[in-house]
Amino acid sequence: MKSEEINENGYNLNSRMRLLIMKGFDLLETKVMLNDRLFLVNEFKESTSKNGDIISFTFEVKSEDYHDVTTLLYEGKFLVELPEKDEKFTGTIQEYSTSVTNLYEFGNVGVFKLSLLKEN
Repeated sequence: MKSEEINENGYNLNSRMRLLIMKGFDLLETKVMLNDRLFLVNEFKESTSKNGDIISFTFEVKSEDYHDVTTLLYEGKFLVELPEKDEKFTGTIQEYSTSVTNLYEFGNVGVFKLSLLKEN
């Protein structure tokens, strides 16, 4: 019988979860607000680059929310709120990608990845 790895909170970890943890991602569901729109985040990471502090996260977008979300993202600069950390800052997009290109088809769900540079 293969043993399963258990984290400090008692959760089983699969290989993808272990890889994300090794890369510094927090896998607990996190809330991120961009210009007052709430996103439930699946993977969250804070890092530092030569340009400053960056937050990176992934979130799911349903086909019915696609237009509103992409319209928001095209703004490029946001008031970012991290409610669990009681933190607010202005952030600009450094990287943005999605797993699906055709979210206009009803029922499709895409995973978006977003990296934001914290402005001082």
